[in-house]
Amino acid sequence: MCGFAGFVGEVENRNQVLTDMMNTIVHRGPDSEGRYVDEDAALGFRRLSIIDLSEVGDQPLYNEDKTLVLVFNGEIYNYQELRKELVEAGHVFASNTDSETLVHGFEEWGEKLVDRLRGMYAFAIWDIKKKKLFAARDIFGIKPLYFAQMNQTLLFGSEIKSFLEHPKFDKIFNEDALGNYLSFQFVPSDETFFKGVFCLQPGHYFTYENGEMKITRYFEPEFTGDSTKSFEEVVDEIEKVMKESVEMHKISDVEVASYLSSGVDSSYLTYLGQVDHTFTVGFEEGKYSEIQDAKEFAESIRMQNDAKVITPEEYWASLSDVQYYMDEPVADPAAVALYFLSREAAKKVKVVLSGEGSDELFGGYNIYCEPLQHTGFDKIPMGIRRMLGKFAEYCLPRGMKGRGFLMRHGKTLEERYFANATNIFTEREANRILKRGCEPGIQKLTKPLYDRVKGKDPVTKMQYVDMHLWLVHDILMKGDKMGMANSLEVRVPFLDKKVLELAETLPLDYKVRAPKTKVALRGAAERVIRSKTAEKKKLGFPIPIRVWLREEKYYQIVKKMFTSEAAKQYFNTELLVKMLDDHKNGKNSNEKTDNSRKIWAVYIFLVWYDRFFGHGKPVHPNAAVK
Repeated sequence: MCGFAGFVGEVENRNQVLTDMMNTIVHRGPDSEGRYVDEDAALGFRRLSIIDLSEVGDQPLYNEDKTLVLVFNGEIYNYQELRKELVEAGHVFASNTDSETLVHGFEEWGEKLVDRLRGMYAFAIWDIKKKKLFAARDIFGIKPLYFAQMNQTLLFGSEIKSFLEHPKFDKIFNEDALGNYLSFQFVPSDETFFKGVFCLQPGHYFTYENGEMKITRYFEPEFTGDSTKSFEEVVDEIEKVMKESVEMHKISDVEVASYLSSGVDSSYLTYLGQVDHTFTVGFEEGKYSEIQDAKEFAESIRMQNDAKVITPEEYWASLSDVQYYMDEPVADPAAVALYFLSREAAKKVKVVLSGEGSDELFGGYNIYCEPLQHTGFDKIPMGIRRMLGKFAEYCLPRGMKGRGFLMRHGKTLEERYFANATNIFTEREANRILKRGCEPGIQKLTKPLYDRVKGKDPVTKMQYVDMHLWLVHDILMKGDKMGMANSLEVRVPFLDKKVLELAETLPLDYKVRAPKTKVALRGAAERVIRSKTAEKKKLGFPIPIRVWLREEKYYQIVKKMFTSEAAKQYFNTELLVKMLDDHKNGKNSNEKTDNSRKIWAVYIFLVWYDRFFGHGKPVHPNAAVK
C-alpha cells in the first residue's frame, strides 16, 4: 500500500518539484520513498510496507533491462500464480513483492495485463524508450487515480493535492460541479472540484503518448441473474468464495485486523478472517453507537475488540483536516467517523479488513425493497401518480408524512433513483439555493447507466447505478482516504473479482425479499455467526448530526460559515440561514424539520473550500510538527 505522484512534461528543478509533490502524500507511505526522473517524466512513490518488508521491494520497480518503470498503489492477490507463469516465461524477479508482477506482466502481456489481475490497484508504467505512459485502475475503484492535462504537462497520482505543488498546475475551482454535489453529497462523475482534474473511472486504463491521451474501458460488471441452483447450493458457493477471498486478502507480512460494526458484513468477515484485533467507534448517544453490540459479538467469537467513543468536540475539530485528506468534499458524515476508526486501528496494525461492497453486490440497501413494495399503488396510471407527486412536492409541507412517498412514486425508477443518499437537495432546491443556479445534471449521469441495464429487474438497476456512483465516489473514496490519512491499508474482501462473478448470477429472490435484504449472504453468515447479527437490518453508520445542529454551539459554528464571504460568493445565504433556523427551531411546535443532511452538505463544502481555496496552498496537518 502506498501512494504515488508524477508528471510527464518539461519543468525546471524536476527533482525538487517531484519531492514537493511526494511530500504532500507522505501519510500514504511513511516507511520509505523512491523516485525516477528523466528528461521526459518523473515518478515518485511513498511506501507503506506490507508485503516483502525489505528495501528490495521499494518502488519504483523496473523490468530486467530497465526500460519500464512502475509505481503502484494497492495489492495484487493473485500475484503468486502470475509470478509463477512469468518466471516460466523467462522473467527474472528482483523482489518478492506483488508490485513487480505488474511490470513483468506488462512486459509480457501489454495492456491485456489488467484482464488477469485480481486485487485493488492504481498503477502507472513509464516506457522509457517509447516515452509512453500506461496507467490503470481496478475494476471497482478501490484505489484512486487522478490526472490532469494542462500547460503541455500531464500530472497523475493518488491524490489531487500533490498536483498543487507543480508549477504548471492551474488551481481553479470548478463551480460547475457544485449542483450535482448538492444532490449526490459527492461529485458523481470523472470531474472533480478542481477544473481540469479528472479521476480515472473503475475498470479503465489510459495511455499517454506524444501529448495525446486515450482512455479505454476494460471491464464492466454484468448482472445476469441466471443461476438455476437451489438456495442452499448458492449459499454453499457464497460460503466457499468468501472464505477464499478473505484468505487472499489476509496475505501480508504484517498483522491483519478488522473493522467491526454491529452488522452482518463486518461481523461475517471478522469471523472468516479469525483476526486477533477488531476496532469499533461510536458516540455517547445510545442509538448512535454500535459499540456495545460489536463488543458482544466479538466476545461471542472470542476476539478482542478495541472501541472508542468519539466526542462531539473531537468530531467537529477534525473536519478541516478530514477535508484536506479527502481532496474533495464528501458530505457523508460517516467519513469523519472512519477517520477516527482508522486512527484507532493504526495504533496497533497496518492492515484491516472492511465490509464495503457487500450491499452493492448482494442487494443490501433497505431502499432496494421499495420497488418490491406498494405494488398496488404503482398500478395506478403513471399520469395520475405524476400529478399526485407534483402536488406533494409543491403543496404539502416538508416533513409531512407521505409526502416523500408520493413524490417518489410519481416518477419512474429511472427518474427518482440516482444514489443511496437521501434527504439531499433535489435539482430544484439546488438551483434555488445556488447564486448562479445549476443546469439539470442528474439524468445526464444516470441515463447512460440505466440504458446499459435495460430489461433488468429494478433491484439490479439500482445495484448497477450504485456500483458506478455511490460505491466509487462515496464509500470507497472515504474508505481509502481516511485509511491512508492514518497510514492504514483498508482491504475489502467483498469487492473481489471472484465474489463479483458469483454475485452477478444471483436471481432477484436470492438478493431481496422485501423487507429482507442480502438474503443469500445472510444465509451464509447465519451458518457461522449468531442470528441476531446475521439478520440485523441495515443500519449504516449512525452519526448524531441532526441532534448536534440543534445545539447552540454547533448552530453558531455553521451559521458563521453560512454567512461567510465564500458562502456569499456561491449561495443565496439568506436561504441557507433559513434552512438552518428551520432545522434548529422546527416550523411548528408539533414537528421538527430535519434539514441536517442538506445543511451538512453545504457546510462540508464550505469547510473544504476554505482549506483548499481560502488560504493559498492547504497545509498538511502534521506540517507544524515536522
